[in-house]
Amino acid sequence: MSGIDKPAFLQAASLSEALPSLWEALQEKVDRMIGQLKGKSPHVAKEDGKYDDMRLDWWTSGFWPGILWIMHDMTGKEHYQSAAWDWDERFERRSIEPDSNFHHDVGFQYLPTAVIKHKLTGDPDGLRRGLQAANFLAGRFNLNGRFIRAWNQDKIGWAIIDSAMNLSLLFWASASSGDPRFEQIARAHADTVVSRFIREDGSVCHILSFDPATGEWIEALGGQGAGPNSSWSRGQAWALHGMANAYRYTGEVKYLRASQRVAHYFLACLPDDAVAHWDFRASESLEGEPRDTSAASCAASGLLELADALPALEGSLYRRAAERILLSLTQRYGTWDRPEHEAILTQGTGHKPAGQNVNVSLIYGDYFYVEALAKLRGWQRRIF
Repeated sequence: MSGIDKPAFLQAASLSEALPSLWEALQEKVDRMIGQLKGKSPHVAKEDGKYDDMRLDWWTSGFWPGILWIMHDMTGKEHYQSAAWDWDERFERRSIEPDSNFHHDVGFQYLPTAVIKHKLTGDPDGLRRGLQAANFLAGRFNLNGRFIRAWNQDKIGWAIIDSAMNLSLLFWASASSGDPRFEQIARAHADTVVSRFIREDGSVCHILSFDPATGEWIEALGGQGAGPNSSWSRGQAWALHGMANAYRYTGEVKYLRASQRVAHYFLACLPDDAVAHWDFRASESLEGEPRDTSAASCAASGLLELADALPALEGSLYRRAAERILLSLTQRYGTWDRPEHEAILTQGTGHKPAGQNVNVSLIYGDYFYVEALAKLRGWQRRIF
């Protein structure tokens, strides 16, 4: 596009200036995606711009319907609700099949489907399915180690930072059911995030291994980061956003301070365009290392949580940082000039150590981008 043809939001000097026309463009984009995706469960879109179609028990399956529910809540338009309505029912059917593989990420699946559906419509099945998912997640709690175990294979002593975001399912379930056990488990895991996952400097481990019988810590593992002592940027974002959420649900200042510590580290590591590299310790200079727009969008949404949690003057630091990240994502990494592209953002990084999904579009990057913009537009009915 030439400068004359560019939409106003691509030429804006600030996000506040860009947001009105950007929000209109986002609605047009999501409307197009409804026709393009046609019920697919997307995860990755590569160079051709076409999203794949994953199993319904794959961990990313809740993010596309989550975008639809947010758009419905923000606009009142029924076609978003219609496209989002049956996803939690589809998950429930999948969950009773013999080869079902739901695990620690059920929060990522049921919060943006069943839970928000119940919040917005009062649907009793949404409530029931959300509570069933919370029961499943609570059943993964290791009492001695005070952590929620990851995955379903033989790594029964493993816990991962991603679960910080799934705790919102347990906090919601406790408030919705009146059963304090859900919150007790969520607090215990959150305490482990603060004491074990988040390092003193605000950097974060991806995977920790514990003795599943005694709960004793064994070691840190690199996981999707560059190594055991690295700083995988999406893990930073999970911790930043997840601990801010834990503070919102509990009022415990230790979670707020943990989120701030991670946020300060994250912001200090950002390059000039404010979009994170995939791992802040991948190499000495990071020159040539891929970006991860999904880490950037999730962190931006978490920074807005921090801004809302703090007095206006203190919170403005985090709000300005979130807006800077979001403006850069919009103007440098969006697909606005490619109507055939099924994603919103480009240049996400999934699992670089495994050579998987580098420089791609990721549906969770799209989700948190929409979530963050909705927050700036006044969205209040949080699900994470």
